[in-house]
Amino acid sequence: MATLPFELVSPERLVFSGAVTEVIVPGAEGEFGVLAGHAPFIGMLKAGILTIKADGAPRRFFVRGGFAEVNPAGLTILAEEAKPVEELDLGAIEQQIRDAKEDVADARSDDARQRAARHLGDLQQVYEALQRGPAAAH
Repeated sequence: MATLPFELVSPERLVFSGAVTEVIVPGAEGEFGVLAGHAPFIGMLKAGILTIKADGAPRRFFVRGGFAEVNPAGLTILAEEAKPVEELDLGAIEQQIRDAKEDVADARSDDARQRAARHLGDLQQVYEALQRGPAAAH
């Protein structure tokens, strides 16, 4: 199977760099997969689980915010936050969910309330996916 150069970058560090066969990305418009030869594309990320398929078992990362760019050189994801799911602290996600609920309650406009509610929903989906474990994910 053809491989695709891929980099996952957060503000703190280069999280992953290497040749992969597929990356499943939590896009703002819905989850999408990227294989070698994908058409050029730029998409926004939502909070979710990114899955990298290469040699061996798939690797899963929690990502939040940022964007994905596919071009002839490969796929680059610049995320506000990116960490292996094994390093995630469910307590920290529970706190982010509590904060997001407050943001929904404190929103001063319908637009702000809708954005906060979407973010809350994304975090709740991530939390549920992590509780189910890798067998339930892609």
